[in-house]
Amino acid sequence: MTIDRFEGDYAVLETDDGMVNIHRSHLPSSAREGDVIVYSNGGYSVDREATDDLRAEVRDRLHKLLTGEDD
Repeated sequence: MTIDRFEGDYAVLETDDGMVNIHRSHLPSSAREGDVIVYSNGGYSVDREATDDLRAEVRDRLHKLLTGEDD
């Protein structure tokens, strides 16, 4: 799941099944838009490695789009 955006007291999460809203208080206080989160042991946590990988992938795609480079 990825945090798409925050709307007031809620986080809008993008999941494989669509968008889901959860109360912001259920997330770690450090969570921000674009973070990959996982649910385990009754709570949510940020998966830093997956978040870093996702951000690198998005940067690469944007670079390719803007420069016209291809693999």
